[in-house]
Amino acid sequence: MFRSSLLAGAAALALLAGCATTGTPATVADATARNPQLTTLNKLIADAGLADTLKGPGPFTVFAPSDEAFKAVPAKTLAELSTDKSRLKEVLSYHVLPGKVGAADVRNGNAKTVQGANLALGKAGGYVTVEDAMVTQADLGAANGVVHVIDRVLMPPKK
Repeated sequence: MFRSSLLAGAAALALLAGCATTGTPATVADATARNPQLTTLNKLIADAGLADTLKGPGPFTVFAPSDEAFKAVPAKTLAELSTDKSRLKEVLSYHVLPGKVGAADVRNGNAKTVQGANLALGKAGGYVTVEDAMVTQADLGAANGVVHVIDRVLMPPKK
């Protein structure tokens, strides 16, 4: 009995160690939280109340603006977004596609966002674009989707 308990414990540890070495975050929310380039986005996701959604079953594809991308947004626009939670949620949801779309899967054309509007996706060789943004780091994997870091903040079209 002691030997079987020991073997079961060793098997459990091996399984946990295997999971830890893969480095794949459990969710896209975790993937954005772990990336040092995405601290602003991670804060805004929390402010908008979207963290629980992005921890859900998904799958999701998140086009995640880097901290540098947010620095290019006028301060007035960021201030307005910080005081209007529904508008912030709309802008952030415009960066999310339902389903998992890896960089290799991108096709030229439009894709409907969680926000409801279309995003223009493009691919030329190894380069992927989303509207006028360039994917600078692709395929950050998660159990419920994928995150692609982009160099611009995308604004949804006016309704």
